[in-house]
Amino acid sequence: MTDILIKNTKVFYNNFLQPGEILINNGKIERIAKDLSGSDPDLLIDAKGALTIPAGIDAHVHFREPGMTQKEDWHTGSCSAAAGGITTVVEHPNTIPPTVDKSSFKEKLKLAKRKSVIDFGINGGVTQNLESLSLLWELGVTSFGEIFMAESTGGLNICEEDFAEAMGIIKELDAVACIHAEDENLRLENEKLLKKDLSPSSHSRIRSNLCEGYAVEKALEVIAEKGTRSHFCHISTLEAIGQIRKERYVAASENRAHTVTCEVAPHHLFLSTRDWDRLGTFGKMNPPLRDRRNVKAVMNAVNDGTVSSIASDHAPHTEFDKDLDIRSAPSGVPGVETLMPLMLMAVKKNILPIGRMIEVTSRNPAHIFGLDTRHSKGVFAEGYDADLIIVDTRNATTIKADRLHSKAGWSPFEGMDAIFPEITIARGEVIWEEEVLAEKGRGKFLEGQGYPEEED
Repeated sequence: MTDILIKNTKVFYNNFLQPGEILINNGKIERIAKDLSGSDPDLLIDAKGALTIPAGIDAHVHFREPGMTQKEDWHTGSCSAAAGGITTVVEHPNTIPPTVDKSSFKEKLKLAKRKSVIDFGINGGVTQNLESLSLLWELGVTSFGEIFMAESTGGLNICEEDFAEAMGIIKELDAVACIHAEDENLRLENEKLLKKDLSPSSHSRIRSNLCEGYAVEKALEVIAEKGTRSHFCHISTLEAIGQIRKERYVAASENRAHTVTCEVAPHHLFLSTRDWDRLGTFGKMNPPLRDRRNVKAVMNAVNDGTVSSIASDHAPHTEFDKDLDIRSAPSGVPGVETLMPLMLMAVKKNILPIGRMIEVTSRNPAHIFGLDTRHSKGVFAEGYDADLIIVDTRNATTIKADRLHSKAGWSPFEGMDAIFPEITIARGEVIWEEEVLAEKGRGKFLEGQGYPEEED
């Protein structure tokens, strides 16, 4: 593999931003130092003062293959990720068929290996398949979920009894449960009350703050009983944030390890209910757009450490799919390509520090899902995978859907300021520089913790 020297760059190293150079050898970071001018690389990259930081790890994407390739597939989704500075994704199970047994897992893995330009993990679904969870773990799933506590895209929601039983099994496997926390009974009650309200904003009232908060409360009770390592997906409300913050505080005060982490999606950080008028049904996602009070609470939680990671919940639908009434339109928005650019813009605007941004987009997701210890991901240090982006923070641009690479063909962030990477490097290979340079199938499957280790 071509050795690379990145010179004339800035790095966030030893907790502060400083000039540095990076030597990459055999796909790994070999050295980080002030001056590596004695090196003789095959490829010299002059960053011209731009920033070099870890590439993103997006642990929540829906690449729609198999079964819905008119919306996205493994190649277009992974190209979109690479162009936005993401070099590793974890794909969730609600495809057609859903990833809930050996045959569906093998089918998805075959497609991903053939098409993905970036490294990937695959999650196992949890539905009426509790007897298959152990096998899925041994096959190499990254974690389990989204486990849907309420109806959502794909129809994989489960009842409270099955949820509790599944959490017990996942605990025994020492795996991570990824939880989509919305309460189904409250959702149905709200939907009945608002059945005549077909305004797009009614979606935020049907899946209310209470709907998420109550589900998180119930899930935390099961987690406390079972002791399952659990990760809440796309948390969006101040009530849920408060409960998770309290749980983490109690764990710290009792000097015990955290069993609960959570992620936030960019659409709950940078959009709000004010955007319903602009987006209409294109703004429909689960959980829904929240008001500015919730947006502020969630961003504060990113800064104070309550939120562990940022994930896009990339859930693309075509414009034709979304151009329906609010009840009929599918939930989900594209976002894998804009995750890092939006977060980088937030750093430029002093909304959060760069060190915190790197934690929530790289180091923490790698640690939560075991990608750091098993696959050398997410850590900017010698010996770890050279998954890097070179970013000129002076080159802010406007998000335009016609410049993006997803099949969706639109973005809820259209017109917003963002900072896209100049170069994306994955395992020591330049895969993006003004265009996607990687071949189909170069992406590597990152087996989960349950996959048997190869003997030396």
